[in-house]
Amino acid sequence: MVDFFNIRFYFIESFYYYTHVFIRKNKFFFIVESIRDIDLKNIKNSNKFCIIYRSKKIAKNIDELIKFRRKCRAYNIEFYVSNNIKLVSILKADGIYISAYNKDIRISLLKKSNYKIIGSAHNIKELNIKKTQGCSNIIYSRLFLTSYKYKKGSLGVVRFNLLSLLIKENLIPLGGIRLSNLNKLNMVRCNSIALLSEIKKEPKILSRCFF
Repeated sequence: MVDFFNIRFYFIESFYYYTHVFIRKNKFFFIVESIRDIDLKNIKNSNKFCIIYRSKKIAKNIDELIKFRRKCRAYNIEFYVSNNIKLVSILKADGIYISAYNKDIRISLLKKSNYKIIGSAHNIKELNIKKTQGCSNIIYSRLFLTSYKYKKGSLGVVRFNLLSLLIKENLIPLGGIRLSNLNKLNMVRCNSIALLSEIKKEPKILSRCFF
């Protein structure tokens, strides 16, 4: 005889787990265009988090950036600056983030100053350039489909996992990651993940990053 009570309990328990799934990774990279996009107080286990500051509006808020950088250091959060070596030096950042379009090979010299170099790539050609630039961590997109009009296509879990087997660098998935598909990230072969717009749209995603 079918026990409908147990079936119903199992469904509710499974649904509860699905909607409260946590992500277990070694590092979480948050790409922000404004320091107001993220509240450091919401970050738990802060030594696992890295913030990549990617903004074109820099000149007007240097003082704010310096204060934010100090807060990151106090919270033990790594801080990276996008494509701006001078700003990396001013803020005493942990390293630099090199966008996919930036193909300057001289950036690899930053390693001599003990700066960490993170790269961004969308295809194999860009991936090889980032290796030449000395990137030990490479953010690769897109993992899942996004709503951007001119950004179509995605790797998906299987193809990303196959690609990560072919390179020795740490491949970090980015793109289309949202609350509705967080459960899939535990199947992705990676030590880290990167988030962009979802931090601003869904701040509570921070609470799902569990170690």
